Amino acid sequence: MNITFTRLSLPTPQIAAAFNKWENDPFLIPFLRPNPTRAALQKRDTVTPEALERRLQHGEIYLIYNGDELIGEINYQADPKHLYKKEPGTAWIGIAIGEESARGQGVGRLALTYLEGQIVAQGFQRIELGVFEFNTNAIKLYQRMGYKEIGRIQDYTYWQDRLWQDIRMEKYLK
Repeated sequence: MNITFTRLSLPTPQIAAAFNKWENDPFLIPFLRPNPTRAALQKRDTVTPEALERRLQHGEIYLIYNGDELIGEINYQADPKHLYKKEPGTAWIGIAIGEESARGQGVGRLALTYLEGQIVAQGFQRIELGVFEFNTNAIKLYQRMGYKEIGRIQDYTYWQDRLWQDIRMEKYLK
């Protein structure tokens, strides 16, 4: 694999199409967004370049490429309202390995390492994230990378005919 990262500054129709594919993939939806009900889990949205522009108003997005192929994205927001621990100087992160061929190949670790470097360069002191309790592979990755559990939100997301917890994790940066 030849993994590189590019900061998204000008969303194109092609980039929006990739996000649209991933965010509407029935396999990925449970991992990418909270779904409080079965109906929410079945909901589909259209991602447009304009929608990505709006996301950029709230944070940074980095595209993950394997060679010329767009395979995923990582992002962060500064001090969003949904932090579990309201501590100034916190970056809330998200990661999506959208292309199935890239999952389980170490891309998540590379992406997280890259994102942490970008966050440190911007002067943040802390990272917080939420991971659904059924996403055991991601939980293991975060733990290996030094993230510690700080809390759980009960009945947070619906999947496989039940509600699951959202595990909140943090890491202090040096």
